[in-house]
Amino acid sequence: MISPEEALARVFALVQPLDTESLPLEHAAGRVLREAVCAQRDQPPFAASAMDGYGVGPDAQAGANLRLIGEAAAGHAFSGALSTGEAVRIFTGAPIPQGVARVVLQEDIARDGDRITLPERLDQSTHIRPRGADFTQGDIVTAPRRLSAVALALLASMNCPNVTVSRRPDVAIIATGDELVMPGGTPRADQIIASNAFAIKALAEAEGARARILPIAADTETSLRAVFDLASGADMIVTIGGASVGDHDLVGPVADMLGAKRSFYKIALRPGKPLMAGTLGKSLLLGLPGNPVSSIVCAHLFMRPALRAMLGLGEWPLPTATATLACDLPANGPRTHYMRATLGPGPTITPVGNQDSSLLTVLAGADALLVQPAGDGPRKAGAPMRYIAL
Repeated sequence: MISPEEALARVFALVQPLDTESLPLEHAAGRVLREAVCAQRDQPPFAASAMDGYGVGPDAQAGANLRLIGEAAAGHAFSGALSTGEAVRIFTGAPIPQGVARVVLQEDIARDGDRITLPERLDQSTHIRPRGADFTQGDIVTAPRRLSAVALALLASMNCPNVTVSRRPDVAIIATGDELVMPGGTPRADQIIASNAFAIKALAEAEGARARILPIAADTETSLRAVFDLASGADMIVTIGGASVGDHDLVGPVADMLGAKRSFYKIALRPGKPLMAGTLGKSLLLGLPGNPVSSIVCAHLFMRPALRAMLGLGEWPLPTATATLACDLPANGPRTHYMRATLGPGPTITPVGNQDSSLLTVLAGADALLVQPAGDGPRKAGAPMRYIAL
């Protein structure tokens, strides 16, 4: 068995960033930017008022009485220039007229018709946003990066109507096993409802993929071949179950018959020892375990980073953080253990009591995977432990 770290490195070795496409900015939420964007103008493109108030000249003194000569509003600049003894009514976002040195807040002003009186004490701020305070023409938004809501607003303000992004990965998901029936079906007494594929699809789509759940493959060579044919052309094929070495575990042998090239099989991991990876044609092939928790944990650890690499975000494991162990932890065996756990204030972390890899309710109630290295000795409460947030 190889370590999870080596297994992920081998998965990355099978992945190449996908090609790109150009999209209108309005359709680019969550997509991965692959080409840097250059600002086409300054922002703001002019010195602007930060408040509603009155623009006054550099020689205006506290308590002075000034004559109003016009108004400046957002989208409606005042075209004249200020002289001594004059002021301009101005609103937030309006361009600063020529001759204005500061904006006095409207609530500090006494107004009588076209005359205003400044307060007896002027505050320290000019309440003017300088031209280019946010960014200047030629500033760069670098790539690659995932485009968040704020990033879209930034690119729009740079006058960028289109972006070059990674193509969405196509992920084909194959659940295997005679024991499985899709939700809504009528299972026999010896069958269960297929559930893992829905979690895998959701995780893939959250990373930006287009994922499709294919028909359940029965435990026969003919059925597996037929479903593999439906996955043809996918960027990633994810199988669930059937990747172990039992008499009914046919995923590996059938994939081999179809020309798959395996990179590894079995890793020193709990839960999820029977994990397989390789290529089938131009597709990355990931064979996940059948136990629900094992399948979903392995999808977090291997499928998600692989999809991020396909999208051009680099070859990185999921990020970890550190929390204080809230209880004693016994020594670990020869496999790295990703324990279902809950986070508390501090933060503290508490592994759940039952780590059985078939219990979806336990995983659903967890918000972290506590990472206990292979061969790790017993840990006392208060020890720092790495975890992956879920």
